[in-house]
Amino acid sequence: MEPVTLPDDAAFRDFVAECESQDGWLSWYDRSGVSVWEQVVPHADLAVYRLKGMIDMAGVSAETAYDVLHDTEYRSLWDINLVETHQIARVTDNADISYYEWKCPKPLRNRDVVTLRSWKILDKDYIIMNFSVKHPKYPPRKDTVRAASRLAGYLVQPTGHDSCKLTYLALLDPKGFLPKWIVNKAVQFLGPQVMRKLHKACMEYPAWKQEHNMDVKPWLHPEQSQLPTMLVSELAIQHAASLEHFDESSIKEVKDQQGEASGSD
Repeated sequence: MEPVTLPDDAAFRDFVAECESQDGWLSWYDRSGVSVWEQVVPHADLAVYRLKGMIDMAGVSAETAYDVLHDTEYRSLWDINLVETHQIARVTDNADISYYEWKCPKPLRNRDVVTLRSWKILDKDYIIMNFSVKHPKYPPRKDTVRAASRLAGYLVQPTGHDSCKLTYLALLDPKGFLPKWIVNKAVQFLGPQVMRKLHKACMEYPAWKQEHNMDVKPWLHPEQSQLPTMLVSELAIQHAASLEHFDESSIKEVKDQQGEASGSD
């Protein structure tokens, strides 16, 4: 098993550079302050999907966006793909182990990941990033497909006193050949929809937080964390090759009674 190494400042800076890079990224969507790109790397692993989204968020400070992305209690109010998420254990003051399951449009099976999530504020950049790990008490489940996150996360950058730019980056192996329609749907519809929903949620978060443990922010105040601790030596890198593979490339899109594709709300 390959041991896990916690990201250092150089790893965070590399993540920022990848978020800001335009090399090899092809635009799929660019409308009303929301952009989505896909990257195709020659001779790279075709099972890995490389996606990036960006949204300009007026009326939202970088600090607020960063809080929203961390707050798992609030996430169910804006993440339309969320099935289940929770933090499993604390590794360091700025790293934990997290579980996340998201719904895929019917009739595809849902995906889930177990990740080492790290965060840092560096040079006015607010960074959250993750990669897949093995946890002894969280093996793959029978009712979902365990995906592998090579690298994913968020970069929030202030663009003014009350505005910011948020970039989402994902290098993900969903452990299955997906039909082309789901890829198109993800980059042209689901991605932009989630980012607009997130923008709205960020604007509403300060009022919501006032009524929900307003002073509790363990991502900023690690002494507030109530998670059990876990040694990084107890973890291992989750390689995609060791996970079961599912071929769903021939699955056709299911329409609901209104004639719209399922999973679009």
